[in-house]
Amino acid sequence: MTCLQQPAWDIFCRVIDNYGDAAVCWRLARQLHAEHGCQVRLWIDHLAALHALNPVVNDSEPAQRVDGVEVRVWREADFAAGAGDAIDAITMPDVVVEAFGCGLPDTYSERLASSVLSATTSCPPGHRPIWITLEYLSAEAWVASHHGLPSPHPRLDIDRYFFFPGFSADTGGLLREVDLKLRCAVFQGHDEAIDAFWKRFGWLSPSPGATAISLFGYENPHLGGLLDVWSKGDTPVCLAVTDSRIRPDVLRWLGQAVAGTGESVRRGNLEIRFLPFLTQDDYDLLLWACDWNFVRGEDSFVRAQWAARPFVWHIYPQQENTHGVKLEAFLDNYCADLPAGLQSAFRSLWRTWNGQSADGGVAVGKISAVEAGGQLAAAWAQLASDGGVLLQHASDWSNGLIRQQDLAGKLVDFCRKKRSKA
Repeated sequence: MTCLQQPAWDIFCRVIDNYGDAAVCWRLARQLHAEHGCQVRLWIDHLAALHALNPVVNDSEPAQRVDGVEVRVWREADFAAGAGDAIDAITMPDVVVEAFGCGLPDTYSERLASSVLSATTSCPPGHRPIWITLEYLSAEAWVASHHGLPSPHPRLDIDRYFFFPGFSADTGGLLREVDLKLRCAVFQGHDEAIDAFWKRFGWLSPSPGATAISLFGYENPHLGGLLDVWSKGDTPVCLAVTDSRIRPDVLRWLGQAVAGTGESVRRGNLEIRFLPFLTQDDYDLLLWACDWNFVRGEDSFVRAQWAARPFVWHIYPQQENTHGVKLEAFLDNYCADLPAGLQSAFRSLWRTWNGQSADGGVAVGKISAVEAGGQLAAAWAQLASDGGVLLQHASDWSNGLIRQQDLAGKLVDFCRKKRSKA
């Protein structure tokens, strides 16, 4: 183990639902290697999800190296109690990241707890590897007070450290490559780059004066209300629909069963373009190319903020309206500097989109499609008329976040400080 020069990191990722966990872990793994010189091994239980995000990943190869990252399939059998030779062959890292409460295999945890760094390394001899529990992103106030705290393992003699991503300097920050904002600015500042992006999928850029909107989300019974508004409005709208769980809702509104990739359909002043499931790099370009972005989950939520465009977040639904609390916490932060009227409309749009009532309460199953459609129409009309203010606000918000250190850098610094105190 060479913990100061080329530290070895293991990242464990279990794909629970959709692609969010894999997306975050893959971005983190690539950045740790590319920008911090780390030797990174990503253990993931569903290679197909990673392949969708980066087709260079071979979803039938259990061990491979992509973008400098060692990718390994996480198979329980390889860590079973009887798999002694296989377990012994695994070199323990300097740092292990347990992503989003996925847990670690018992046999791996036991070896981790009993491992000590060699006195031949530049690290203090006898120090155990650092175990990081990477949590989900939240803007809630309590996050800062819990970030970085140790949590003794209930069975083993090793601490785990909570690492909370967040929006303030006293949290774990957000994932952001060092050149991300420059790449975004260069792309958005060159019409030729935007034209080339659309041409790759068989279209011209949206017509001048049209509002380009990307749509990536979960199932949403209120989508029809917005589609009605856009199709009947005075301003042309070009809606780019990626392959996600909300796509069938678009098709139902259109009254058709399927739509092929590259197909486009017009209804009034609304043009709907059907895109494939995009790689991470292409999805960034889509966010940069659009005027508004409807996103979901965690990874696309963060990337939409770096795109510096107005956006709407479809938060992952949780029991007991936990997601509603998280939604309100972010809105409180994001809307703080908006004019009162725009703030009200922005909150209304986000809340209705997420099945919440206009005052932020739970409304799933209680609000009719007609009522939701009316709320969405009213909110959109006000927001669309003040697009310049919202665009400037999105830029200011993004620039404010970029002044903070990014998540990967904070992780590296956190582990370095823990090591120096050993």
